[in-house]
Amino acid sequence: MSSMIHFWLHIFLPTLSPILLSSQEWYTERHISIQRQLADLEKLAFVTEGDFDSASSLNSDNLDAGNKQACPLCPKEKFRACNSHKLHRHLQNLHWKVSVEFEGYRMCICHLPCRPVKPNIIGEQISSKMGAHYHCIICSATITRRTDMLGHVRRHVNKGETKSTYIAASAAKPPNEILKEADTDVQVCPNYSVPQKTDSYFNPKMKLNRQLIFCTLAALAKERKPLECLDAFGATGIMGLQWAKHLGNAVKVTINDLNENSVTLIQENCHLNKLKVVVDSKEKEESDDIPEEGEENFGNIKVTKMDANVLMHLRSFDFIHLDPFGTSVNYLDSAFRNIRNLGIVSVTSTDISSLYAKAQHVARRHYGCNIVRTEYYKELAARIVVAAVARAAARCNKGIEVLFAVALEHFVLVVVRVLRGPTSADETAKKIQYLIHCQWCEERIFQKDGNMVEENPYRQLPCNCHGSMPGKTAIELGPLWSSSLFNTGFLKRMLFESLHHGLDDIQTLIKTLIFESECTPQVSFQFMHLQTSTKEYGVFIKTTDDTTTDSYNAQGKRRNNDKPPNLAKRLKTDVILNILPFYYNIHRHSIKGMNMPKLKKFLCCLSQAGFRVSRTHFDPMGVRTDAPLIQFKSILLKYSTPTYTGGQSEGHVQPASEDTVADTVEMSVNDKAEASGCRRR
Repeated sequence: MSSMIHFWLHIFLPTLSPILLSSQEWYTERHISIQRQLADLEKLAFVTEGDFDSASSLNSDNLDAGNKQACPLCPKEKFRACNSHKLHRHLQNLHWKVSVEFEGYRMCICHLPCRPVKPNIIGEQISSKMGAHYHCIICSATITRRTDMLGHVRRHVNKGETKSTYIAASAAKPPNEILKEADTDVQVCPNYSVPQKTDSYFNPKMKLNRQLIFCTLAALAKERKPLECLDAFGATGIMGLQWAKHLGNAVKVTINDLNENSVTLIQENCHLNKLKVVVDSKEKEESDDIPEEGEENFGNIKVTKMDANVLMHLRSFDFIHLDPFGTSVNYLDSAFRNIRNLGIVSVTSTDISSLYAKAQHVARRHYGCNIVRTEYYKELAARIVVAAVARAAARCNKGIEVLFAVALEHFVLVVVRVLRGPTSADETAKKIQYLIHCQWCEERIFQKDGNMVEENPYRQLPCNCHGSMPGKTAIELGPLWSSSLFNTGFLKRMLFESLHHGLDDIQTLIKTLIFESECTPQVSFQFMHLQTSTKEYGVFIKTTDDTTTDSYNAQGKRRNNDKPPNLAKRLKTDVILNILPFYYNIHRHSIKGMNMPKLKKFLCCLSQAGFRVSRTHFDPMGVRTDAPLIQFKSILLKYSTPTYTGGQSEGHVQPASEDTVADTVEMSVNDKAEASGCRRR
């Protein structure tokens, strides 16, 4: 009988006790197990059937009256009625100590039959065990474990669903903010830059990434049109909106996202930029789509709500961009499944903790690659992603040509062109090799091809660290992409498109990539001075005959209607220089007790010595050169000045003999090896 009283007390208490609820009005919305103080929970034990009107007169003296009372949060079978001091101890130890706190309230554990429990059959008897649970203060959900309850409340807080925003239904949602990027308006949700707090993530720091991809698509649109383009993970749709708004009828844009809220936001952003929305191959007729007088409708955008892998299996595209939150390896096979010949696939990877060797086990799991932290870790990350892309293309009997690969602070971007045919796939697979890296002097070299097992692979390294020091001095990294990372002709066309569309932010980066691809010092734009040039934004720009029209000698065949009628049947490929793998950091190889020369001066010195040299975007103090490390250090020593001038005048160190320089460099290498021996082992 007592359990039934407590059950109906739990059900009807919020409506039958207006006097008791005068001090705590939230009883009408929250469960009785949610209290501010332990005394409030004890008062509920004195409210019995028929005593609701006198409950307001209870005070602390009534708690010591000596009457036996039952626990308000436990059934009779679990806790019998007892004296006040024993009840106080029971409520404090069983319910209050294991409660979950949120904004001054305590969500105590409840043993009442609020949550249905499946009966257990023990022999011939059926026992229904009462399950302990918590009542959520925000959404009234019942959670069984305390750790799960803590995580449940934390998710509410991350999404902004607190007492003031979730329970108060009458409160209006904060308006969405409108941002502008590259003459494109985009509506973003609150907390748009925090992935855990929003469904439609928008990162302002990725502006450089979006502009690079836009220039890539604009350069591809010069070859053939219209292009069918896919932004597989639209979020706010900013990237696809820029494509459709600035390239017009040259592209047919499809923006996809699996989240319903993101799809709705993409459609609203399309209307905001005066773009028509096509959903499920049917044009969505709305009054907002009709442009007013003086306004222009730029084009159509198809918005889909589908898994990216399914969409890329169902349809063919000329351009695909993959930018999931993290690694892209789960979508590479689908991307190369139906990509058209000579199409482009761009991959943005933001899992830099694994690619930059901070989480090596994750890199081994996602990319099947063994890596360590090196001075050239950013280029190592780019070659890891390209190798994963190449393997995915080869599985689909396709090869790739790397147009460019960029590794910056927040992302790694790889853009490749697809070449159909098993011959292209075989040539691509041959360019995936292992790297031998010396952990003492940071020298490195790609392992030679061959089926025979080499007895001493250390002989391939130019350094003699293995001969002068005992033990294993080198490790094998990879598999990595061993060929070029840049296509000079395509980068020049991207620079032209950035000038044409007024994208000033990425012009410096593209120029650095061009010089890095040619491995020449950044002195003048000689590639700009051509036979017939046009003036664009005050700069004379024109590409050579190799780069005016993209020329490709692909093994696969394209349909005749895909090529412009005025082009030859066989198009020639862009000239791709064999880029020197990796680079040296001038600070990493500085000589102890010497002041290094300026970077520009050092580049000129290497160039005058007959070596190819350039700066690299991977590292602001990096030098890409074909000079061996010994020659690199000897030239660095020659043009360095001692830190103590004493009686010497400032200037160059007197040139020493070749043997003296080599001995000094070797001694410096050995000193650094001994100093860092404990750390490397």
